Amino acid sequence: MRRHGDADRERIEIELLLEGMYKVYGYDFRDYAYPSLKRRIWHQVYAEQLASISELQGKVLYNRDYVQRLVHTLSIPVTEMFRDPKMYAAFRDKVVPLLRTYPYIRIWHAGCSTGEEVYSMAILLQEEGLYEKARLYATDMNPVVLQKAKEGRCSLDKMRLYTTNYLEAGGKRSFSEYYNAAEDGSVIFHPSLRKNIIFSDHNLATDMSFNEFNVILCRNVMIYFNDALRDRVHRLFCESLAPLGVLVLGSKESIHFTDCESHYEEVDRVEKIYRKIR
Repeated sequence: MRRHGDADRERIEIELLLEGMYKVYGYDFRDYAYPSLKRRIWHQVYAEQLASISELQGKVLYNRDYVQRLVHTLSIPVTEMFRDPKMYAAFRDKVVPLLRTYPYIRIWHAGCSTGEEVYSMAILLQEEGLYEKARLYATDMNPVVLQKAKEGRCSLDKMRLYTTNYLEAGGKRSFSEYYNAAEDGSVIFHPSLRKNIIFSDHNLATDMSFNEFNVILCRNVMIYFNDALRDRVHRLFCESLAPLGVLVLGSKESIHFTDCESHYEEVDRVEKIYRKIR
């Protein structure tokens, strides 16, 4: 059992590790929620068969392979096609009619991970006849998952779940129309889905807005941030949304009790869809 002094030293080790990652590589995890951060750092220490966080720090500062593995662990790349299908059904019903009134649609998927939810939106827009006038900007701070997203490749054994999600989300065709099976046991999404997606590196903790958007989706990302970083990201999104722009959050996230709450009205309270009104 660690004594109080051990806990203090542990926190210092973690702070030094995070400060080093930021100053050397530009990855900023300093305002992530501490309990989850600590748990994942120790997971990486054990995975690398190291003795301490300080030893991990030394490896990270001098070996880019170590930092990439740690970034992958800390950035929590969890996603799936049509994740939370009822949100996509609500988006079809309540947001698509608004998008039909625009001559051009810009959508930002912030924290896109390996891209499944971006391709889900591309499918939805294609079925609603809106994809040709849309641009989807998919960003993440993790270069490994971003590369996977660009490839548009998924494991074949996930297709049963993804097909179920697609149908529950209001899919209008056969889900198998959107991908082809590859010889290595994966599937590749059809190139027509990728042509209007722009993949790019972006760090929500440090980077600024880069466009004005009609829709921003950032789902199940901010649950890992502390209050200060969460407020920063909400301000970033509010500044990045066009008038009447739509913000879509994850099921455990909300704009309530943030500085930006007064700028929005609820479109769907349950599915966490909000519209910017001021």
